[in-house]
Amino acid sequence: MTSLALWICDLIFDSFEIFGGDDVLGRVLAIVGVGLIFTLVSSIVKPIVSIVSIPLLILTLGLFYLIINAGMLWLTEWLTSQNWLGNWGLEIEGGFWWYLWIALILAILQTVIGWVVPGDKS
Repeated sequence: MTSLALWICDLIFDSFEIFGGDDVLGRVLAIVGVGLIFTLVSSIVKPIVSIVSIPLLILTLGLFYLIINAGMLWLTEWLTSQNWLGNWGLEIEGGFWWYLWIALILAILQTVIGWVVPGDKS
């Protein structure tokens, strides 16, 4: 689900690029790999950051989650840009506002895909 949302963001935004793979299989594996790393970052780092930033989340009525999600995108980009992963990864050109905008669209896409894709809704 996350990989699909990231791929759609790659299609929508010029400044957002998932690179890697010379053929279709390599491209799909790069998208799935970036999705896996983003999911791991969101599963491990995001809860810690959310707990630490509870006062800001309360003060902004939850809008600070967008900044947290933008930070998770930045961390995913940084992790995938390291040389130990090979020639695939995520690249976002631009500044903070692009991260924020992409994080918003990514959250909307994940919600819509969650509604459409059948599965356990519990």
